[in-house]
Amino acid sequence: MRVITAGLHRILDFVTVAGFAVAPSVLGLAGFAATLGYVLAAVHLALTLLTHFPGRAARPVSLALHGAIEFAVGVALIALPWLVGWSGTARMFYVVAGAVILGVWALSAYRVETPSAAA
Repeated sequence: MRVITAGLHRILDFVTVAGFAVAPSVLGLAGFAATLGYVLAAVHLALTLLTHFPGRAARPVSLALHGAIEFAVGVALIALPWLVGWSGTARMFYVVAGAVILGVWALSAYRVETPSAAA
C-alpha cells in the first residue's frame, strides 16, 4: 500500500538531504564514509530539485525515475559496508539509511493517477 504522497515524499527527501549532510559530524564518520555522506546529500538534493513533483513546475526527472533511483541507492547503501569493509558506526549508519530509503520507496506513490479520457 502506497501511503506516502508525492508531496510528503518531497518533504522526506529534504529531511534525507539534511540527514546525510549532518551524519558525518554527528556520528564522527571519517574518510570515505564521511565524504560519501556529503556527496549523497548533494546528489539527493540535486535529484529532488530536478524531479517533477505533481503541482510543481515541470522538471526533467519523472517521479517514476526518481523512485527507481532511490530503490537502487537503498540497495547499494545496504551492501556497501560489506563491499568496502566498514564496521561499527559507518556500517550501521549506511545500512539503516539504505533500509529507511527502501522503506520510504515501498510506501511512496511514485505514479500519479490521472483522470482517464473516458471519465
